[in-house]
Amino acid sequence: MSNFVQKTLLYATQQRKNIFIKKTRNALSSQEQFLINLLHFHKDTELGKEYLFNDITTIEQFQRRIPIWEYSGYELYIQRMAQGEKNILTPDPVVYFNTTSGSTGKQKLIPVTQHFQSTLRRANLTSIGFLDTALRSRSLKFGKLLVTNTANITGRTTSGIAYGPGGTGVMRMNKMLYQQLFAHPYTLLEVSDSMSRHYLCLLFALRDASMRGMIANFPMLVLRTCQYLEHYAEDLIQNLEFGEIASWLKLESEIRNALEKQFFAAPSRAAQLKSILKTNGKLTPKLAWSNLSFIATARGGTSNFYFERFPDYLENTPVFGAVYASAEGTFSIYSDLNTDGSILALESGFFEFVPQDQWEEAQPKTLLATEVKVGEFYRILMTNYSGLYRYDNGDVVEVVGFYNKTPLITFRYRRGGLLSSTTEKTTESHATQVMQALQQEFGVALEDFCITLTENDFPAHYLVNIELISDRPLSNPQAFLARFDQKLQEINVYYGAKRRDQVPPPRLRILVPGSFAIIRQRQLQKGIPDSQLKFPHISEDRNFLSGLVVEQEVRLPEDV
Repeated sequence: MSNFVQKTLLYATQQRKNIFIKKTRNALSSQEQFLINLLHFHKDTELGKEYLFNDITTIEQFQRRIPIWEYSGYELYIQRMAQGEKNILTPDPVVYFNTTSGSTGKQKLIPVTQHFQSTLRRANLTSIGFLDTALRSRSLKFGKLLVTNTANITGRTTSGIAYGPGGTGVMRMNKMLYQQLFAHPYTLLEVSDSMSRHYLCLLFALRDASMRGMIANFPMLVLRTCQYLEHYAEDLIQNLEFGEIASWLKLESEIRNALEKQFFAAPSRAAQLKSILKTNGKLTPKLAWSNLSFIATARGGTSNFYFERFPDYLENTPVFGAVYASAEGTFSIYSDLNTDGSILALESGFFEFVPQDQWEEAQPKTLLATEVKVGEFYRILMTNYSGLYRYDNGDVVEVVGFYNKTPLITFRYRRGGLLSSTTEKTTESHATQVMQALQQEFGVALEDFCITLTENDFPAHYLVNIELISDRPLSNPQAFLARFDQKLQEINVYYGAKRRDQVPPPRLRILVPGSFAIIRQRQLQKGIPDSQLKFPHISEDRNFLSGLVVEQEVRLPEDV
């Protein structure tokens, strides 16, 4: 990225940031204006006519007329959109579908239009503006980035509309912008094999000693990239020294041919890295790129667990949350480094908050952005240009403060919980379906079960913790574990995809009788009322089952 391009980009991001800041001083009016503009634009859609958007002139009217829906309320509409029908939820044509997995493993499709994509782009540029300001305040600089996300779509609908991860859609529709930011060719992100893609991104980025940032959706993925660099350091340096693309990498032939024309030897840089490796006995990002200024990755939720490992590879490099977003849209924008609180994304959606005492209501009463209280937890509802109105995706956030008149929120958890070794998002529903099927298949009864993750592995193994009913033994534990793996791949499509080359094999732990009684007692001692005690069947808390006695641990042959 030339100095001119960088200066032009950063000037634009500062302008966007300043516009956003101005709106944070008038959060309520900004939100109301966003909503009324959206409803007017969507008034002639099928849903707009059904709910008389044209007559809605206030937030109160909108709340009275439009129901709160989860994905199931939109599913039939979206299926029709995927088949090519137009003007259903949005007047704009759908240019892409963001994908996410549902509670049953069935894939969700979130419509992406140009208007929706513009709101995502606006939020991303605003976050870069905040990042640039935060870096300069610490005498650090924004610059070239290492990114390893795939740019490949997952597939196409029957009408030919591409679908895939939200990040893929953002990159593909903003290719001209993002390829200016990368420390490696955009083509590398089209490599299908995950490990090969990471290797090549590292290889090309290592040529540039002045690289400034690393980006990944989740902290676990940052650690994985760090581990790849450490493990393949000698190979990478050798490739760099002689200008070679390793023959053992799994590459599409046309991509290999293109990369071999672009990659040239960099003997002086290779010598520098070889000296660093010899002196330190390892190669880490902070050693390879001494001017590394920031890591951009998700904050909140379970991120703090992984951040504990960051100093091993990244020393004191600050971490920036960028945006808190999902396939459904952007919820908030981070304004500083090393903080979990982020500013509600006033330009990306109209937001409502469901207080905890309303969580069990079918149509709960909601609060507006200016009505929430610091320290309280809320389910967050979104209305945006994807065609989702008062949409509840189950995210639970905590209000941690205010930025001017706009709440600062932190993602805490997905209602019902999620489990991820990388990014496969196994839900409690997935786990329950699998274990119910296995009990029938193996004629075994379980006192209870909880799936956790191994404590010190990156990526982590699933630990299938079960307690057997004493008179119903499990005759073939290894076959049980193998079927668990197969069944979860069938039910959770993302686990199935990631299990091939990213998620390691699961392990089975048979706990001694009485184990889960101990856990339930621990929950009660934390102050959870007995009438509301809900035992989680998945947990990313690595210490959730600590202290329990394991009667037998079973592994698959590939894990022995």
